[in-house]
Order: sequence, then structure tokens, then C-alpha cells
Amino acid sequence: MNTTMQGIPDRAAIAQVLVHPGEPYPLGATWDGEGVNFALFSENATRVEVCLFDEHGQETRVALREQTAFIWHGYLPGLAPGQRYGFRVHGPYDPDRGLRFNPNVVLLDPYARALDSVEDFGRGLFGYVTGDEREDHAMQEQEQRGVPLGVVVDNAFDWEGDRWPNTPLHETVLYEAHVKGLTMLHPDVPEELRGTYAGLGHPATVNYLKRLGVTAVELMPVHAHLDDPFLLDKGLTNYWGYSTLNFFAPDLRYSAAYRRGDPVGAVREFKEMVKSLHAAGLEVILDVVYNHTAEGNHMGPTLSFKGIDNPTYYRLVPDNPRFYFDYTGTGNTLNVRHPQTLQLIMDSLRYWVLAMHVDGFRFDLASTLARGLHEVDQLSGFFTIIHQDPVLSNVKLIAEPWDVGEGGYQVGNFPVKWAEWNGIYRDSIRAFWKGEGGLASDLGYRLTGSSDLYQGDGRKPSASINFITAHDGFTLRDTVSYNDKHNEANKENNQDGHNDNRSWNCGAEGPTDNEEVNRLRARQQRNFLATLLLSQGTPMLLGGDECGRTQQGNNNAYCQDNEISWHDWAGMDRALLAFTERLIRIRKRHPALHRQKFFSGRPIRGTDIQDVMWYRHDGQLMADEDWQNPHTQSLAMFLAGNGLKETDRQGRRLEDDHLLLMLSASHEDLEFTLPELQGCTHWELLLDTSDDDASETRPAGDKTLLPGRTLKLYRCPRS
Repeated sequence: MNTTMQGIPDRAAIAQVLVHPGEPYPLGATWDGEGVNFALFSENATRVEVCLFDEHGQETRVALREQTAFIWHGYLPGLAPGQRYGFRVHGPYDPDRGLRFNPNVVLLDPYARALDSVEDFGRGLFGYVTGDEREDHAMQEQEQRGVPLGVVVDNAFDWEGDRWPNTPLHETVLYEAHVKGLTMLHPDVPEELRGTYAGLGHPATVNYLKRLGVTAVELMPVHAHLDDPFLLDKGLTNYWGYSTLNFFAPDLRYSAAYRRGDPVGAVREFKEMVKSLHAAGLEVILDVVYNHTAEGNHMGPTLSFKGIDNPTYYRLVPDNPRFYFDYTGTGNTLNVRHPQTLQLIMDSLRYWVLAMHVDGFRFDLASTLARGLHEVDQLSGFFTIIHQDPVLSNVKLIAEPWDVGEGGYQVGNFPVKWAEWNGIYRDSIRAFWKGEGGLASDLGYRLTGSSDLYQGDGRKPSASINFITAHDGFTLRDTVSYNDKHNEANKENNQDGHNDNRSWNCGAEGPTDNEEVNRLRARQQRNFLATLLLSQGTPMLLGGDECGRTQQGNNNAYCQDNEISWHDWAGMDRALLAFTERLIRIRKRHPALHRQKFFSGRPIRGTDIQDVMWYRHDGQLMADEDWQNPHTQSLAMFLAGNGLKETDRQGRRLEDDHLLLMLSASHEDLEFTLPELQGCTHWELLLDTSDDDASETRPAGDKTLLPGRTLKLYRCPRS
């Protein structure tokens, strides 16, 4: 790809160039080998100009005079990849009617595949006069050139036979990570590649992920985003990136090519990263933010959508369209009820699959996308269109099933084909290992794939994305080290972030030299990890939890682009890492731990063994009163290995050993009786969270000591 910014003819010459009518689709800037077609949707505009910029920043404006179904389009022969461009869109500036056209603002193409820079507030990003007593009613008359420009790209790329791994969801182990944070301090990644797509695709990073055993990397937002002024004023940045500027272009902040002065190279660099991960059998899931944009509320900047056609792209208050509905807590909500906004989202999703080869998406605040008027509607147009799409219906679709609006908590209510971040799983498991009683019944559901949430609508256990921690909240180490958040570094007087963390510091707040406390914290981390990876459903590991990453008690590190958020490769807990690697190997080795179907509770033919059975520590089956007992803090779950009635991808019948999972959140040591079952003569210890080196084989009916706050896993080999 030629990444040099092509010099366009001088202004006198361009005026004589015939602008062909062009085509209304595809939207954006499309190079065909001889010229570029420009197409922009605006239902309410009166005039649209494409603005071409040369390498010196000189601008030439060309009017797009053709209209087809509100799409303004034109074809300019002779333009080539590398051409920088933006739009000026004319029309009424009348905020009270929801119209915010201002041709003094150069706007970013919503379909731009690459950007030439990041935003520059010093050059102007607002359609109104900031600080004016009339607020956003005061139209800006000065040039606003601070938004990045789009860059025409050549999509040609040699994928060299790249194939999507297509790992079944029930065999998937997710690893949530930040492109920059994962590699910024990695000693084996070349310094010039650290914190970039190239750094993530480097063999040192890929080999680590492969050795760990995860099957997919779920990347926090990589769409181009905005650093918010209120953060910049405090010397901070929007590290997480949940403030989307453009839904097609990869963010330049994570590009080694951009650092070298080649912004268009970010597209190629991202593809190389995906190709490298795919070659290792690792999938790439993108965390995408289609619920809002970086343009904020009525006092926010004018960057793209707001100045192109505000009523099309945003949910405006009907009685006062100056203002925006805000179901996201960020100032605005995308108007997915409008066909053009739906098309934008669908075009973006298909682009990332077909052109960038990603394997699926995790949708931030996905309940927002389902909203009709004010309620959440499972059968909204967004879901209907995705289910009908031959590309998107076959990739991994993961919902964060809540937003901040009324009725927005929708765990368990998304349609078939969708998996969900199971926040109920997180809360239940945290509360159990914290030592809260009365959770036996809930624990039973969470360990078996949350059938109470997903079985009734045709989904499978894998629809439950199980997690203990995620980017939003404490890390695992902090969950066992802090009772309270410590977000002072965010410079919001510790008022931000959740207060309900369901965490327990094990006896001391923060770092301590108390050996007893540190031993308990180490065991609790193992308990959480073992519960996560031995539960039915799809486990998601927060990047760094496997090696004891801390954020120093910060449970909302969205603005911490520094050592608070970056992986500490030098200080990693290698014993915990080895334990996690072992856990993932055990999970993969035993199909009984990642069943494709929910348990039936019926006896296996020819035996008195059910596919799942529950025991008290004295070896007796759990009774109703045990499930309801507020003091129950321990139980054992038996998983039958010879009654799966499932096949692998080659159609081979799956069988496994019988497994027995013991959990006790009690502070007291307990004697657990190993059950006597047909065909099971002895039990072999596979895992003990109180002792990494523990090993024992005991006859069925014998007793074993389960120390306080410990998890054990046994197997009974198939006879």
C-alpha cells in the first residue's frame, strides 16, 4: 500500500476536473484503482462538500451534487490511497430542533477506514462557541480543524491463507486484555513495538497466550476514540477507550506504524496481528461500543455524526430535541431505530469480520442497542438484522447485558445465538468465597452453567460468559486484598467506581507483611480461578489475574495509562501462573467440565448414577433443607463422565472420567467423605488450592481433609 499522502492538483486545476456522479454505495471513500468514490448519508443537509487536503494541509473543497436516497455522492478520478479528506456539511444550525449543521467544522467520515492523526482540541472541535453565555445556541463562526481526517486506503492485503479458528464456544477460554497494557512492559517485546498491535502479535506475546492455554483474546476497544477534555485537563487520558470516534478505523495510539509516521500502516499492522494470533489458533474478539459516541451531550464536541445529521444518528428528546437520551452515562445514545444508523453498525461489524478477520464481538452496554422507545425489546431491529445476516450470525456474539437506564439489567434475556457476560455468576462466586452463607442453591446454578438463566430459551451452558473480574472493577489480587476502592489517582476524590465490590481483604487493607494474610490471599485467588475454570459455561479470565496483577485498589482505572493498568511482567506471581496453566489444561482434558448441554439430573442408563449429583461433606446427598440452610458453606458436585451423550467436532463420542469437585468457604477444616458409586473404586486428587504439590489416591468411601477455604478436584478413572 502506498502510504504517502498524494499531492492533489492545485485549486485552479481541481475546479476544472469533472466530478462524476459516482455511486451511493458503498458509503465512505472507496478507491477502485483509478479514482475515489465518496458517499455520505445526510437526510437533513442542504449541501455537502468533500474536503481534500494535501501534504501541506492545503484544502480543496469539491461539492457532492448527486443525491440518492439522502446519500450525497461523487467520483473523483485520479485520487489514490493516502489521500486525506473530511466533509463540510451545510444546513440549519438550530439546536432547539436538533439540527447542528456548521460548515465551519471539518467533519470526519463515519466510514473512514483509516485516520491521519488523533484529535487536536487546540485546532477546534466544537460547533458552538465554548464559554458563551448562550451555550450551544452560539454557532461557531471560526474554522474548526481539530478532528482527525480520514485517509483513503487500499484494502489489498496478503492473508497468506489465514483461517478463522472457529473454536466452539463451549471449548473457548477468553482472555480480556488491553492492547497497550498487555505488552507495554513486556521485556521480550522490542521496545518500539511495546503497547501496539505489532507488540500483541509479536511471538513473545503470542507464545505466552498459547502456553497459558486461552483460546481467544477479547480486546478492549480498538476503534478510534477520543481523549476527553476533562481528563486531559487533569493530566490523564481515556485509557480504556470507551469513547468511540469512528467505528471502522483502528486507533492510532496502539500503532507502531503511526509512531513511525505511517498512520495508514495501522490498518495493515492490525491485520498482521490478527494473522499472527490466528496462526497460533487464537481467536480475536473485539469489545465494541455501538451504544454511544465521543460527541457527548448538547455541550459536547462536533466531530462527525452530530454535524452530519444529528437526528439520524442520536436519540433526541422528542419534546426538546436540543437534548439527548442518555442510557449510557456518557451523554448520548445512538439511534438504532433509524435504518441508516443500523446500516452503519452492520457495515462496521461486517468490515471487521470480512476485511480484518476478527472472530466475534463483545457489545458494550448491549441493552442500549435493544431499546425500542424506553424499554428493552429482545426482538428489536438490531437483533433481527444480525440473526438474518449470513456473516454476523456465524461469529461469536457476546453481550454486556445491561445499561444505566431503567430496566436495563437484562442478564438472561438476550436471544438465541447470543452469549452474555453473566454478572450474576460474578456476584454469586465472590459472595460465596467471601464467606457469606445461604448461597448453596445459587452456587449450584452457577457451577452448572446457570440453567435458570439460559436453558429456557434454547441456549446452552456456553451462553454464560463466566467471570470473576473484568476491566471494570478490582483485579483478582485486589479482590482479595481490599475491602474498599482506592481511586485517588483518578482525581475524582475517590467518588468514582463501584462501592459494592463483594471483596474481602483477608485481614489487612492493601499490601502487608503478615504471612498468614498473604497465604490466605494466595489460596483465595486459587479458589476463584479454580471455580471459574471448573464451572460449566465459558470462562473469561481478566488479563493479568493469572499472575497476580494489582491496580493498587483502583476499581475504575479507565484513565490510568501507566503502571497501575499495565501488566507487571517483572513482578508476576509465577506460582499462580503455573497453577492457572494447570487449571486450563485440566479443563481442556475433561469434556465433563465444558459440556455442550445442560445436565438432565436423570440416571445414566444401566446405573444408579445421575449426570450431576450433590453431596454434603459427610457423604450424604444434599437434601432440600441443605440447599436452603443459611449456614451451608460447603458442598461437593459429582460430574458423570460416561453419560455426556455428546460428540466432538469429528463426530466421535465423548466420554470422560467421573469428577468430584469439593468447595468449602468455611474457615473451619472439614472431613469430606468420597462417595461410593457403581464402577468407582478409588478417587485420585487432581487439584488442591491449599497445596499445589498435593497428591493422593483414596478408596471410595474414605475420608479426606478439606482445609478451611479450599477447593479440591478428584477424578475416578473410567473402568
